[in-house]
Amino acid sequence: MQQDHAALVGRESQMHQVAETLRRTGATHTLLVTGRAGIGKTAVVEQARRSALQEGARVLTPVWEDGPPGVAALTDAVCGLLARIHDGRLPLRITAVRRAQREMGGSAAGELALLSTMGETLADAAHHVPFALLIDDADLIPAQTAAALQLMLRVFRPAGLPVVLAGRPAPPGYAGYAGPAGADEVLDLPPLRPEEVTALVAQRLGRPVEPALVAAVSRALGPLAGNPAAVLSVLGVLDESGGLLELDGRVGLAEPDGRLRLTTDTAELGRLGWPDTPPDTDLIEDAAVLARMTQSAELRLDDLPGLGPLGTLDRTVDRLVGDGVLTIDPDGRLSFAVPALAAALRTLSADGYVRAMHACVARAVTDRLGPDIAGAAHPRLAGHVEAAGALLDDEPAVRLLLAAARKDSGADQARAARSYRAALRRLPPEDRRTPGVLREAAALSLRYADHAGVLEREEPLLACLRAPDHTGLESLEFATGAWMLASLHEHRSPYADGGAAGFGEALRRMPQDATLAALGGLYGIGPLAPRPAAAELRSADDRTIGSGPLPSAAELRLLTAAVGGRVELEKAWRNLPPGTVGRAAVGRLRNAAAYGDLAGALEAVLQDRYIGAGHSAAIRYHAMVRDYLSGYWDGALARARGIERRGRAEGVPGVGHLARALAADIHLFRGDVGRAREWLDLVPDTITHPLVARVRMGARYWSGQRDEALEQGWRDVERARRSGLLMGVDSLLLRILMFAAESRGPSAWRALGELEALHEEAATSMTREAVLLARGVVNRDVDSAQIAYDLVKRRGDALRALYCCQCLAEIGDAPQRWLAEAAQRAHRLTLGPSARALIGRSAQRRNMPLPRWRSTEAGLSEEDVRLIGMVSDGATNRQIAARLACSEKTVEKRLARLFQRTGRRSRVELAAAWLDGTLAPPTETGECSERPDPVQGRG
Repeated sequence: MQQDHAALVGRESQMHQVAETLRRTGATHTLLVTGRAGIGKTAVVEQARRSALQEGARVLTPVWEDGPPGVAALTDAVCGLLARIHDGRLPLRITAVRRAQREMGGSAAGELALLSTMGETLADAAHHVPFALLIDDADLIPAQTAAALQLMLRVFRPAGLPVVLAGRPAPPGYAGYAGPAGADEVLDLPPLRPEEVTALVAQRLGRPVEPALVAAVSRALGPLAGNPAAVLSVLGVLDESGGLLELDGRVGLAEPDGRLRLTTDTAELGRLGWPDTPPDTDLIEDAAVLARMTQSAELRLDDLPGLGPLGTLDRTVDRLVGDGVLTIDPDGRLSFAVPALAAALRTLSADGYVRAMHACVARAVTDRLGPDIAGAAHPRLAGHVEAAGALLDDEPAVRLLLAAARKDSGADQARAARSYRAALRRLPPEDRRTPGVLREAAALSLRYADHAGVLEREEPLLACLRAPDHTGLESLEFATGAWMLASLHEHRSPYADGGAAGFGEALRRMPQDATLAALGGLYGIGPLAPRPAAAELRSADDRTIGSGPLPSAAELRLLTAAVGGRVELEKAWRNLPPGTVGRAAVGRLRNAAAYGDLAGALEAVLQDRYIGAGHSAAIRYHAMVRDYLSGYWDGALARARGIERRGRAEGVPGVGHLARALAADIHLFRGDVGRAREWLDLVPDTITHPLVARVRMGARYWSGQRDEALEQGWRDVERARRSGLLMGVDSLLLRILMFAAESRGPSAWRALGELEALHEEAATSMTREAVLLARGVVNRDVDSAQIAYDLVKRRGDALRALYCCQCLAEIGDAPQRWLAEAAQRAHRLTLGPSARALIGRSAQRRNMPLPRWRSTEAGLSEEDVRLIGMVSDGATNRQIAARLACSEKTVEKRLARLFQRTGRRSRVELAAAWLDGTLAPPTETGECSERPDPVQGRG
C-alpha cells in the first residue's frame, strides 16, 4: 500500500483523468493508459478505481480463466462480468451469449456474431446498472484473446460502457491487444520529472533526503531515471544492504555511487531492463558476463570474434542492442544503457569464466604485436590484463601495462592511473623499475588531483621503502611525499596509528616528507606530531619552486609557520625567492590556518601549481569554510554531511574532524544542541585545533554549564598557545568574551587583554578585528567597533559581522539601524532561540523593540506548515478539507497562495521542496554601505 501510494507521485493529473473516465458511466468511451514497465500504470488505474468507487461509481474488472485463448476466453470473461450485475436480467444475457457461442461453428461469421452479441449484452447491462470496465495488464492477455477484445471494442463496442485499459506499448508488428487503434483516447505516462523523483525518494524513505542521493540514483538509472519502479528498486536494495546513512535528519548514501543497483530478482530485473520482450535465462547469464567485462575494461565489437570458443556473445550483443540494453558508440565500444542494471547483472556472473574472457581479449593482440607495442597502440587492453589476473604472466603483463599507462597519461588520466596501479601489483619491490613507476604514477595522480588514487598505491610504496639496499631513493622520496600530501587532502592523518601509517622509519630518512606529514596536526587533521628541526630540511633549491605540486622545503616552512607567531612567519616568508608569495597571499594563508583549511593554505602558497580540483575532503572542507563564513549555513551543513558520508562509504570514517566541528557550531547557533553533540562526539580529544575548542566551549555553555565552559575555554587557550597554534585562538577568546560579557563577569576584561597580547604576537587581520571588536564590547569604544565591522564585512565573516552589529546596537549612535541589520543577519543564519535572545537583550538594554524581518519567500505560519505536511503525505484536497474543517475551495486558495509565495508550481514541487529541506531558502538582503578601512592591518 505504501509503495502504491508513493508511486502516485507526479501522477495526480493522470489519476484524475482515469477516474473521470470510470465515473462517466453511461458514456461510450475507451481510454488506453500506456507506458513502459514500472512507469506506474497499475498504481494510477488502481488509485483511480478507488477514487471512482468512493464517488459511487461501479467498476468491474474481468477475470481471465485458464484455457485456450481466443474468442472462447473472452466469452468466459464477459459471462463472468455479467454474473456480477444483479438486476434480474442475468439469465437472458447469459443465454444469449452462450447460444451465440454454440452457433458460432468455428466460422469467422460466427465469431463476429458472437462478438456482436457480447457487445449488445454488455450495453444492455450498462444501461440497467451503469458500470465501467477496467482491464489492467492488457499487454499480458494472449494475442488471440486480445485480438478478439480489440475487435469487440472497435466494431461491436458496447454503448454506454466506459472502458479503461492499461498496458505496456505493443511491440512493433504485434496485432494483439487493444492498443491505440482500439481507443478513443491514449494516456501515455511520461517519466517522472526530477523534482517528482525527489518527492518519490523522500516518500519512500519517510525522511528528508540529500539531493546527492537523488542525483546518484538518477545517474545509476540513466534512461530509467524517471521510472518509479526502477527508483524504488534501487532504494529497496540500498535499504536492505545498509547503503543509506542518516545525518542531521537527512538520508544520503553510505556507499560509493557505483554500487547502486537494481534488484537481482530475475523476473523483476527482466521486467525493468527489457522493455519489449522478456529475456530468457541464457540471455540474462550472457548479459551478466558482458556486464562484468565492461566494468573492468573497454570492450569493443572487434573483441567478440576472439571469444568464440568460450561462447556466442556476438549473437547476445545483437539481441541486447536491439532490446536497448546495450549501446554501441561510433568506435564500437559496448556499454550498458542503465548502470544500475549492469551492476545487478554483475552479481549473477562467475568470476573465473569472466577472467578467462579478459585473458582471451588480451592474448589476441599481444600474441600478434608483443606486449610493448600492444600496450602503446591499444592502451585499453590494460583493463583486460588487470582483470585477467594470474591467467597472464607477470613480465609481459607489466610491460603492456606500463606502455599503456604512459600512452594514456596525457589523454585518459583515470585509465592511466589504473594501469599504473595494476603494474605495481605485479612488480616486486626489489625490481629496479619499481621506484620510477611509483614516481610516475604519483606525479600523474597529483597533476589531476586524484588523491584517492595516490593512496591506493600505499602497499607497493611501503614494500619498496622496506626493501634493503634500494636504488631510486629520490623517486621514493617524491612518491612518499605525494602519499603524505594525498593523505592530508583526504583528511586522513598520517600519524593516526601512531607510526605514520607504517612510514615511520622512512620518514626518519626523509625530513622534508616528515615535515609535510606533520602539517596534519597543525591544520586539525589528526594529532600533533613532532616536526624535524628546520636545520634538517634541505634548501629550497633541492626541490625548486615551480617544479610540481609538492611544496618545497621553504614552502613547508611557511605553511608550518602560518599557524604561529609573526616573527617566525616573517622569517619563513623572507626565505622564499622574491615575488613567489605576495603579502596578500600570506594574509590568505593565515586566515586559512585559523580554520584548518589545508586546501586554502596550499592554494595561497603554491598558487598556480596547486590543483584546487577533485573531490578530496580538503577541497570539500575548503568550500565548507567559504559557505560557513559567508553565512550559507545550509550549504555548509550539506558539505559536512558529504564529507562524512564519503569517508564512511570508503571505509575511513575518522576523517573531516574540523568539518564536524563547524557543523556542530552551526547547530549550536541554531539551537539544536543535541545534533551539535552528535557531531562533536565524532571528534576525538586528540584534535587540539582552537576551532574544535571553540565549538566544545559553546556546546557546554548552551547546555547550561556556563562556568565549566569558560574554565575549559581558558584551559584550551593555554593548550593552544603551548602547542604553538595561535591561528584560531582569537575566535576562541572572542567567544569567551561574548559569553562573559553576557554575565558581566571579569573574564571579559581578561579576554580583551589576552586578545591584545595575541595580536602583538600574531598580528593578523583576524586578530586585529577581534581586538577592535573586544574593545567595543568591553570599553564601549564605538570607533573600534565600527572599524571592526568594516574589516569583518570586507573579509566576509557572517557570524563575526553579527557580533559587530550587536555591539554597535548597544553602544552606537544609530541603534535601530544596527538592530535591524542584526535581526536580518540572524534570520539569514536561521539562529535558534538562545542566539536570538542575545540580540533581544541588546534591544532591551537600549529600551527598543527588536525589529521583525521576514523573508519574502518564507514567513510560513504553523497552519501553512501543517498544510504542506498533509500535501507531502499525499492527502487530497477533500481529505485536507476534512482534517482542517474547511471547504475544498478554501484549501485550493491556500495552496494557490503557497505556490505564489514559494515559487513552486504544483503540489509535487511543494512537497519535494518541503521534504528535501529546500523550501523557501533565505534571500539576499540589502546591507548598509561599506566604509573605507581607515587603518591598515599588519598581518
